[in-house]
Amino acid sequence: MQIGHIVFGLAGLLALVSFMPAIAGRLHLPYSILLAIVGFVLGLIIHVHSWAPMVMSDFLDSLQHFEVSSETFLFVFLPILLFETSLALNVRRLLDDIGPILMMAIVAVVVCTVAVGFSLSAVSGYGLVVCLMLGAIVATTDPVAVVGVFREVGAPKRLTTLVEGESLFNDAASIALYSVLLTVMYGGGQLSVGRVFYSFLFSFVGGGLVGFLMGRIASGLFIWLRGWPTAEITLTVALAYLAFYISEHYLGVSGVVATVIAGLVVGSTGRTRMSPTTFEQLSASWSQFGFWANSLIFVFAAMLIPRMMAEISWMQVLLILMVFLVTLLARAVMVFGVLPVLGLTRFGTKVSRAYRIVMWWGGLRGAVSLALALAVTEQHNVPYEARQFIAVATTGFVLMTLFINGISLRPLIRRLRLDQLSPFDRTLRNQALVVALEDLRDKTDEIAKNEHIGADVQARVHAIFDAAQASVDGGEVNQLSHDQKVSMGLAMVASREEEMFFDTLKAQVVDWRTAESLLARAERMSDAVRSGGVAGFEAAIAADLRYSTAFRLSLRMHYLFGFQGWLARELAKRFANLMSKRSVAQHLIRFAEKEIQPLLGPEATAAIIQAHRHRLVLLETSLQALNLQYPLFAHWLQESYLGRMARALERLRYRDMLAHFLITGEMYSDLLKQIDLRWSHIDKRPALDIAISAKELIQRVPMFEGASPDALKAISKLLKPRLAVPDQEIRMQVGRSRVMYFVASGAVTIHLPDNTTVELGTGEMFGEMALVAGMEFEAKVTSMGYSRLLMLTEGDFDALLAGDQALREKIDAVVKQRLRALEVWQQFQSGERQHEPLPDLRPKAS
Repeated sequence: MQIGHIVFGLAGLLALVSFMPAIAGRLHLPYSILLAIVGFVLGLIIHVHSWAPMVMSDFLDSLQHFEVSSETFLFVFLPILLFETSLALNVRRLLDDIGPILMMAIVAVVVCTVAVGFSLSAVSGYGLVVCLMLGAIVATTDPVAVVGVFREVGAPKRLTTLVEGESLFNDAASIALYSVLLTVMYGGGQLSVGRVFYSFLFSFVGGGLVGFLMGRIASGLFIWLRGWPTAEITLTVALAYLAFYISEHYLGVSGVVATVIAGLVVGSTGRTRMSPTTFEQLSASWSQFGFWANSLIFVFAAMLIPRMMAEISWMQVLLILMVFLVTLLARAVMVFGVLPVLGLTRFGTKVSRAYRIVMWWGGLRGAVSLALALAVTEQHNVPYEARQFIAVATTGFVLMTLFINGISLRPLIRRLRLDQLSPFDRTLRNQALVVALEDLRDKTDEIAKNEHIGADVQARVHAIFDAAQASVDGGEVNQLSHDQKVSMGLAMVASREEEMFFDTLKAQVVDWRTAESLLARAERMSDAVRSGGVAGFEAAIAADLRYSTAFRLSLRMHYLFGFQGWLARELAKRFANLMSKRSVAQHLIRFAEKEIQPLLGPEATAAIIQAHRHRLVLLETSLQALNLQYPLFAHWLQESYLGRMARALERLRYRDMLAHFLITGEMYSDLLKQIDLRWSHIDKRPALDIAISAKELIQRVPMFEGASPDALKAISKLLKPRLAVPDQEIRMQVGRSRVMYFVASGAVTIHLPDNTTVELGTGEMFGEMALVAGMEFEAKVTSMGYSRLLMLTEGDFDALLAGDQALREKIDAVVKQRLRALEVWQQFQSGERQHEPLPDLRPKAS
């Protein structure tokens, strides 16, 4: 076939499907069903098109000679569909429901395969392996038709995530089972449960590891390609196909899982590692790719239906009906039986009854099932009767799910009222409408005045606003409780916070690593607010200010081995995060005053602002501690932050000048180069010097005042500087050696056995009693802030005192005082000594 005819046929199909979304909307049909109808009609008329005009006849002739094989579906269209869907999924939302998603994607596939296989084998003359293969083929669900309906009727996002997540992963389970059963049928081997389980586990887990690795590699390359949008988008297209083909062809693992995981990795990291404008272009580009692939795969698959259904018999019609009923029953067992039980465990989340009904009825099948059935027909070593039955049964079953489940899915969603806003959302929507209409009325009046528009026209516009306001109850928000209003407002502010952090990335105020951390923490805070309200917000604040695992590990390495580079990087990262959060928190308070108060009222807004002011105080406290500890580094960070803001404003200014034709494109490019040169120094972070020498630190300890330079030099060789962060417990034993500490700066709290505390500040020591008196140090010591300590081991302590009599006397004096205090305390604890009343010092009356 000439290449020109192929291009002509594809162009004609694209032109045809471009009208399908609009036609489907007017006919109130799911888009995928309309594509199936069009493809089925094309499949019929391409064999009898001699009556058509020349152009139409050539177009149909080109379609007739298309060689659409199963590999075309699996290797050309499937990677695009999988990558496009996974790229748009929110990974955090997916992980929140990973329990029910994996159960429906894996366990439900096995249950459906077994149910269909054994029931068909019992009532038909086909072998068990053939029936099980059919069960594996029809077990995979197609999200395209379902999600299309969800978006049209406005179904909840969580329901969409559940269905999309299930369909993404159950393709892998279905194809893995299909491959094993095809091998058994092809070679005539024995069916083994262990063999099936091992093959599936290896394929699924291996594909996930390959996809994750390739996705991370691509994410690293995005940084190197940053600023070249076409190259970055091209890399994602290559990644989709390479992940699929390398996994399937070279590694023998699931290409479906590899492509899905690679797409999830790129979707979660791409918006911070790509330039922001590139990520927006990427989303739009992949939406277009997905539309093309989805449209063509449905049309091509539907065009095969007449050929695959040509030899259907009435007995096979009954068997198809039976498959339809058995799959519904098997899915009902999973959705209404196993899924609620899973929700009671820590591995699952609760799914409402309405959601479960839609998940049960919305298990539509589509092009993947048809592609697998087509692949069976291409296996000439498989008996003809088995190939013909699988092709006919799969095609008939797919048509039943599309035209029965698909058409009735929209009314079902409306019946369950899943297309409606929740009472909270509806109340807020109405309040927003009232506020917006009042504001728009004033603005239109101003426009009418400036443009000299007549009063009668202005009155007609007012009438439209009045009718809209009359249709809603603006007082509904007053019926909400105070806590409900506050929770709702905190959720809106949390969403705004996520957007503001992304805006800071767009403006290049922070680098991609900081943006990645900020966005992840903002998403966690948003989730906490939505699930826990004010209590969730306060818990999220505490968790947000908590030191990360990496920070604690770097501190431990510094504490044990004196490694400083890692800790310096973690401190710098924390500093940058705190500064960005403080800036955003200040803007959020103003946002609440301006935008939230008209919606929720002054009382709820005051509570929201108070919560964020408390957060701002905590952020200020954390920043102040760092500023006091590292003033030079803090000064550079402030300069870097302000410089990034200035750089962003300068870029925006030149962009506006270009948009208003004040400068040419060549001038704009040259100005951008000058910006990068002018502000390049703000991206070069200086080293964070925490390597304060022991000699510098011991000069802050009053006990060492008056010591000779030689004595200070000898002491500094024995003392080891250590840094303790707020609330960190300070260990009193390192290895097998007991230690004592001098507080060079900061303060510590000693928690005594009787639940009382003692605070020690700069220049004081602790742990010396265990070394001098040979007793165990039973108290717990924690740092009150960022404290610099001088650690002295037991062996070095003995050597130090042996060579400095004056220091020994000072330490002995302190130890005697503390031993006396300990003795008195023990006497009170044992009852040996009682509290005595103070003497009456008042003068006696004469």
